[in-house]
Amino acid sequence: MHRRTALTVSAALLAAAPLLTACGSDAHPGAAAVVGGERIDVSSLQAQVRDVRAAQAASPQSVQLVAATGDLSRRKLNVMIFDRVVDKVAADNGVTATRAELQETRTAFVRQSGGEDRLAAVLLQEQGVAPDQIDDFVRRNVLMNKIAEKLGVTESAEGQKKLTDVFSAASEELAIDVNPRYGTWDDAQIRLSATTAPWLRQISQDPAAVPAGT
Repeated sequence: MHRRTALTVSAALLAAAPLLTACGSDAHPGAAAVVGGERIDVSSLQAQVRDVRAAQAASPQSVQLVAATGDLSRRKLNVMIFDRVVDKVAADNGVTATRAELQETRTAFVRQSGGEDRLAAVLLQEQGVAPDQIDDFVRRNVLMNKIAEKLGVTESAEGQKKLTDVFSAASEELAIDVNPRYGTWDDAQIRLSATTAPWLRQISQDPAAVPAGT
């Protein structure tokens, strides 16, 4: 697998959630967020959370895993929104992820982790990613790497700023509206207001090191 610059979402999120207000809930009942005019339903968000909690419950370290993921609903929503921003930036720049590229990247992650089971365990522990969410994790990383390559982003402060500016502009165009129970979306930082760490950072190709925001 050739070397790529890997940039992805941060996993750090605050535990305290703001109170639900009438504004967001009345404007889009049943929606956790609206991105580019398309809803992210609360039911879809809850399904992702349930998958992670079920995987955590089956682990011998279930108590520690649940405690480590904190406000999982907010963390998952952050990623679900961010994935739509990634999709827009990819589409705007003619970037796609082929089946071969996805398989190549997943195979590399499996090899580096020491097997499929180990990869699943690492992503569940470090990223809050359920086994059936690994493909989305892989796709996000492939697209981010290809976007960075297409834009000529270098591993420098200037490169990070260039990439952030592109994603911020795409985020603004999508007019992201979040139900206040989950916080507010910050176009400049491309993340929910609840997050506490940068969403972009240079990483290794080790999936355990990838702060995926999940």
